Amino acid sequence: MSARTGSFVPRPGSAPMAQMVLAQARMESRLILRNGEQLLLAVVIPVIVLVGGVEGAKHVDLGLGGHRPVDVLAPGVLALAVMSTAFASLAIATGFERRYGVLKRLGTSPLPRTGLLAGKVGALLLVEVLQVVVIGAVALALGWRPSYSPAAVGSAVLFLLVGTAAFAGLGLLLAGTLRAEATLAAANLVYLLLLAAGAVVLPSSSYGDFGEVARWLPSGALGDGMRDAALSGVLDLRSLLTLAVWAVVGGALTGRTFRWE
Repeated sequence: MSARTGSFVPRPGSAPMAQMVLAQARMESRLILRNGEQLLLAVVIPVIVLVGGVEGAKHVDLGLGGHRPVDVLAPGVLALAVMSTAFASLAIATGFERRYGVLKRLGTSPLPRTGLLAGKVGALLLVEVLQVVVIGAVALALGWRPSYSPAAVGSAVLFLLVGTAAFAGLGLLLAGTLRAEATLAAANLVYLLLLAAGAVVLPSSSYGDFGEVARWLPSGALGDGMRDAALSGVLDLRSLLTLAVWAVVGGALTGRTFRWE
């Protein structure tokens, strides 16, 4: 406001970058949590897998190496939750946003495209915090007793962050190159295949000879890394490096091939 005239003087311009990204992340996270299908992928399916796996282990030998079922399955289900949100949900939502021109319109806003992507990743992290709280509470109620050492917690957080980057890159790769319907089909198919044979919920050692292949998949690397962190507080460097490679490759391919419309 001008002190001499007592009138307001316009100051056109965009908000600070961090403020815009945070606002975008809040909006994206609300959209995820309000969508029934995405909420199913984010929370309901992982909780069902956890409870069903613990109950099923009472009747079937899952090859858990003598560990209590809940201690092995809980960190694997947390890895599954990351895969659900950062890969399947992100790919499907972004694919349809691209189809209906939402991304094209957002690209003309003061928020730059890098800020838009940062907002999407921020929304994933916000949703994942909710997933960890809900799934962790269910697992604790089932008797889960993870390692709480600083090394264990730090390793788990590191794997969650790198795993989010890896799966987000792969999800955006699908969404940015395929039609929306093809993205929907491909994301769900890959999700189901990795859930069944990707060593995400069960350790790679449970898959026999195929386990050596599964360990190199992003699902197997994230699952094994989370289990090592929760069971013994060990940082699995091989799995972390595998995830990092997937994150770099997925991000590079997305940057080269992503089409906004």
